[in-house]
Amino acid sequence: MPGRRRANGEGTIVRRTDGRFHAAYYVLDPEGNRRRRFVYGRTWEECHSKLVEMKSKTAQGVPLAVKAWTLERYLHHWLTEVVGRRLRATTLAGYEIVIRVHLVPALGKKHLTKLTPQDVRKLLTAKRQAGLWVRMVQYIHAVLRNALQNAVREELVARNVARLVQVETPDYEVGQGLTILQAQRLLETVRPTRWYSLYVLALMLGLRRGELLGLRWSDVDLDRKTLTVRQNLVRASGELRVQAPKTRRSRRTLPLPPPVVAALRRQQEVQARERSAAGSSWARNDLMFTTSLGTPIEPRNLTRHFYSVRDRAGLPGIRFHDLRHTCLTLLLSLGTPPHIAQAIAGHSHVDVTMMIYAHSGMAEQTEALRKLGEAFNPSD
Repeated sequence: MPGRRRANGEGTIVRRTDGRFHAAYYVLDPEGNRRRRFVYGRTWEECHSKLVEMKSKTAQGVPLAVKAWTLERYLHHWLTEVVGRRLRATTLAGYEIVIRVHLVPALGKKHLTKLTPQDVRKLLTAKRQAGLWVRMVQYIHAVLRNALQNAVREELVARNVARLVQVETPDYEVGQGLTILQAQRLLETVRPTRWYSLYVLALMLGLRRGELLGLRWSDVDLDRKTLTVRQNLVRASGELRVQAPKTRRSRRTLPLPPPVVAALRRQQEVQARERSAAGSSWARNDLMFTTSLGTPIEPRNLTRHFYSVRDRAGLPGIRFHDLRHTCLTLLLSLGTPPHIAQAIAGHSHVDVTMMIYAHSGMAEQTEALRKLGEAFNPSD
């Protein structure tokens, strides 16, 4: 109450000339600094209640919202201080591009606490009208939603306005993959080149491009005929980087069928010859697939090489990722249980395997419906 003796550390509560009360206390801001903040109340009790709330949050390490923060300032804080310490390099680079190219120019000057669902909806609509494809608009929305959810956790805003805005769901196109005959033709086309073993692993193990380029000889046991996927080679922020697999299931150990074992022994011989030819110029590392000088392969160069091989094999329109697709589709068509195909692919959920890869052709559908017809009319 006014006039009573203030306890040590309680904060200062003062009656103003207009009859209201204000209190001062040192609190944490979102950057971890201590700043003097004020609260106001029509009565001493109201002011004291707000002061107690400030003290409680500071004691728990919860920062108080800084109303002067713009969205641009907050997104920079979130990117560098929150997610920057735990995200994979490629994911972080993607977030940075979205923030710099799309979010900051449109909403950067908005105060964090004054951002509305209408602001978010207007941004996404403008991006769609500008010609951005649905998946990119969804990604922009996801980055903003994730950033604002952290702001809610840190009690900088009361609600996540991005979560109140619905976005159009992209209609994913699934590649057709290759038939066995087409896959054999592709391998025959690439057989004379130094890339042959890489294509064998892509088709028979369904490895992703980055997983292939990140493979090390220490990841393979040719005696036990196993291979473990432990890392990816990617280009992020302008440089080649090795990073951990995206999910726990992406890190996996696979048994090697005889053609893959033979391809890997061939790769050992190819690399031995190239190491001998390069001499002191050879870059010493444990990578399985390298340039002729032992340096890591630029992912885009592998894609360019694939386009050349694809065209020579008479397979236009096929993407390198469709080799992975081919492996999974053929496994499923051969009767492999979905959960086994999921483990080979390193998918986090079996429904991803089924949604993307388990599309059947007209022949399979015809046979399935023929059997169903026979079940209804066994005498026909």
